[in-house]
Amino acid sequence: MPELTVTARTEWMSQELSARVARLALDVAAVLELHCSPESGAADAVAFLRGWAETTTASPPAAISGPLDRLVARFGLTDRECDLLLLAGLPEEHEGLSSTMRQLHPQGEPRPTTGLAAVMFDDRPAVRRLLTGGAVIRHGLLRLDGNGTFFERSLVLADSLWEALHGDDTWPAMIGRVQIGAAPRGLARWLSSSAAGRAVAALRATDARTLLVSSPDETVSLGRCAALAEAAGVRLVAGRLAADDAAALELLAAHAAARGAVPVAVSSSADAALAAPDLPGPLLVCAPPGTVRPGPHRAVLTVALGPITVADHRDAWRAALPHLSDQAPLLAARHPVDPALTAQVAIDLRSHQRLGADPPDVSNLIRTRAGMNLPVGIDLVTPAVPWTRLVLPADIECQLRDAVARLGHQSLVLDDWGFLDHARASRGARLLFTGLPGTGKSLAAETVATAAGTDLLLVDVSRVVSKWIGETEKNLAAAFDVAERTQAALFFDEADALFGARTEITDAHDRYANLETAYLLQRLDRFDGLALLATNLRHNIDAAFMRRMDFVVEFPLPDIAGRQALWTLHLPADVCSADVDTDSLARLYPVPGGWIRNAAIAAAFLAAADGDRIGQHHLVAAMRREYAKAALPFPGEPPRRRDDHV
Repeated sequence: MPELTVTARTEWMSQELSARVARLALDVAAVLELHCSPESGAADAVAFLRGWAETTTASPPAAISGPLDRLVARFGLTDRECDLLLLAGLPEEHEGLSSTMRQLHPQGEPRPTTGLAAVMFDDRPAVRRLLTGGAVIRHGLLRLDGNGTFFERSLVLADSLWEALHGDDTWPAMIGRVQIGAAPRGLARWLSSSAAGRAVAALRATDARTLLVSSPDETVSLGRCAALAEAAGVRLVAGRLAADDAAALELLAAHAAARGAVPVAVSSSADAALAAPDLPGPLLVCAPPGTVRPGPHRAVLTVALGPITVADHRDAWRAALPHLSDQAPLLAARHPVDPALTAQVAIDLRSHQRLGADPPDVSNLIRTRAGMNLPVGIDLVTPAVPWTRLVLPADIECQLRDAVARLGHQSLVLDDWGFLDHARASRGARLLFTGLPGTGKSLAAETVATAAGTDLLLVDVSRVVSKWIGETEKNLAAAFDVAERTQAALFFDEADALFGARTEITDAHDRYANLETAYLLQRLDRFDGLALLATNLRHNIDAAFMRRMDFVVEFPLPDIAGRQALWTLHLPADVCSADVDTDSLARLYPVPGGWIRNAAIAAAFLAAADGDRIGQHHLVAAMRREYAKAALPFPGEPPRRRDDHV
């Protein structure tokens, strides 16, 4: 017999289920005929039941195993329990059947009662046992409803289960549906690991076991589930629910069984104990780390998500963007995101191309996909500061350019040339900027981020540091996590407040301050991105941090040529009067670039108030204010040029 299409197969399974119900309807008709008097009107019901059953026949291929067969096999149901499910589904097949059940029900409900089941099966004790502690009740496939005596209560199927038994993709309202996409490429090496191999074997087995897949990013954990399922040759069905909601877990397991799938519980709990001691077969649980506590009566297998090598990242980018396969090494080096996120970025990129739009930068797509609420004290900015805005000595600018180049070449050096293993080199780049205020450290951070093609996460140290024990580490962990997810550069201004030298322990405060420093050292070691630290007080930085820096850049006060360039940079020529002499300003005022910027802006407002163009006297007045703010003596006014007019 030729293989059936999916649609034809579903139709056959639905007809086969109706045929089973039809046979049960004949049994109900026989019971009514035997136990009901002619005056009760049962003859009409018997005639309808037999007439409906005769028109509901099916002869499906013997090889077809339908949803009901899967449910019976998964939960180990007896023939009698299977009949109870069919009896509960009887009124769902036809409005005439529900009307018949309404006539037979003592409360007038359109459902069969436990009493009807007892009469049909002619074994009240057995029916009572099955409907109080049998698998069909214990696993939530069937429930008893109503306030009457036991044999007056209604048999009610689990929500939307009957439709699922017919092969329809109906989903219960109490569980949020979660779609699982195709397995992401780039996980072949991970799947060959012993940990992933055990997880694949567990999915193929019938043992009751929980596979815990923990990741802060749901996309990553679901991607791992999809990859494991593909390797195991099983189907997955996922729902979002609270891990301690036993009823929801039972319902998810029932719908997964009807679909011949392994259930995936995507936990929405903050901290909960898994309420699934009696569920049969494997259960995948996706949850952030530390939010779900497995119970003591069910085997648990924790699925490690790594390591993901640079070769995996390259494979992921090649598979996601085959037309850019030659750029895969560079993309893997600049954007070593999880393969599941790589696949999503590729979807977005292809969407832009189909719309005829210019393809956006990959970094922008990653940041869009990250879509998270920023932690307290963290601001994300998209800098657009070219190298031309940075006025620095050539050797310092060279260091900054080398840092950006390091990100692009790290895959070649660390992986292809083997420096990751041989020299234990670290990924990413760590830069420390030191120097007086206003010398361009913050601007340099924006310039480096711009050149690296990434956003900048600004860490407000005053809001991150907390007096409460453990809160600082928690805030810092959130900062590093968001930087890794968004692939953004992490910028700590006034870093000495966090990265300061450890002190001798004289009280509890010193002890916990040193713990915070130790945590930062460990987290900085594991950070694979671009970390930028700026401080005005280099000597306050702990020596251990200094050793971990790839670049320590000292920002000096600009020389005369630098100051001249800064004045020219900040003053648009078309709004300046002819008497503006930036050369004399640069020679007389040996100030940092921040002062020059502030003075240029202040002079512009002074000129606007006078209704005039920016003149030399406006710039001198503005510079006088800068000296006053710093409580330093003002050097005076620059000499007038001979061609100046009073």
